[in-house]
Amino acid sequence: MDDTRDYAGLFLGDTPLLDVRAPVEFAKGAFPTASNLPLLDDDERHRVGIRYKQQGQQAAIDLGNELVSGRKKSARLDAWRAWHRAHPDGYLYCFRGGLRSRTTQAWLDQAGVHVPLVVGGYKAMRRFLLDRLKHNLRHLPMVVLSGRTGCGKTRLIERLTDAIDLEGMAHHRGSAFGRRPAGQPSQIDFENRLAIALLKHQHRGPAPVVVVVEDEGKLIGRCYVPDDLQARIRQSPRVVIDEPLEARVRVTLEDYVTGPLDEYSRHYGEAQAFERLAEALLAALDRIRKRLGGARHQYLRGELEAALDQQRHGGDVERHRVWIRELLSGYYDPMYDYMLQRRDGPILYQGSRAQVMEYLSHCG
Repeated sequence: MDDTRDYAGLFLGDTPLLDVRAPVEFAKGAFPTASNLPLLDDDERHRVGIRYKQQGQQAAIDLGNELVSGRKKSARLDAWRAWHRAHPDGYLYCFRGGLRSRTTQAWLDQAGVHVPLVVGGYKAMRRFLLDRLKHNLRHLPMVVLSGRTGCGKTRLIERLTDAIDLEGMAHHRGSAFGRRPAGQPSQIDFENRLAIALLKHQHRGPAPVVVVVEDEGKLIGRCYVPDDLQARIRQSPRVVIDEPLEARVRVTLEDYVTGPLDEYSRHYGEAQAFERLAEALLAALDRIRKRLGGARHQYLRGELEAALDQQRHGGDVERHRVWIRELLSGYYDPMYDYMLQRRDGPILYQGSRAQVMEYLSHCG
């Protein structure tokens, strides 16, 4: 395979990518299919950068070759070759498609392995995604999926082919209680995921894209929703899920109390999972203390503590319905009603989750 500038083809095909930038660069932003196997680690990159500023490019190259030699060079070559065996159709890149990626490619060629590189590197691919994101957010047809907390928006969009799951991309459930144990992606990673998803929708054709209206509006946890998308959410036609309170209590119980235990077990281990989740629920309630008011917060916290204690000693989760019901009806529902008044788009359809699923399955 030859070196490429076909950035759209790389993202549309979920092409495996070998990112040879330093770990600190990768952590700031990367692409979903990228693996970080750096030519220079963070310290080596820092030292080479200083040498470049003080003595120029050749001196920096000489230092890099000195720092990555012998066993260290062999180990990195072994890691790159193993990656290539697993991903024979992959491409490599550095920040600008310059010295680091060409050095990696040359070393691999000397070892009898050819890996093509992405011309322009990370910077060019990122610029491409930002340009396509802006274009698609302004021009793709869009339907906004709305509904009160607990109505099951995410459950519905997970079943739709033409849907954008913003909460999934942000790895956050979209409320004060939405934090997840593995944390969130960087802002750049969030934008890249969104841009690639929209690029794939554009490539498939002009079918409507369904996005979730987040209660927080501008933020999903700490991920900022791009301004152009915020504008589309405010202005686009909406489909509204309308579920009774008790159904929403059940969904909220499953999504925030019983369901996350498996995820917490994978992250912290089974022995710590429950207590970690309990801490997270109490901390989430405390984060909205000022909005709730002192008396209501104290009441809800007491109910949550009692429910956790009952669950801890007997596995019974029914007591959780008390604080969830009050939180939905007394706190989240008024917030949703206020948010709905600020939306300009017409309501295309309103019904139960099953009815909305049927409607959206034949929409567009």
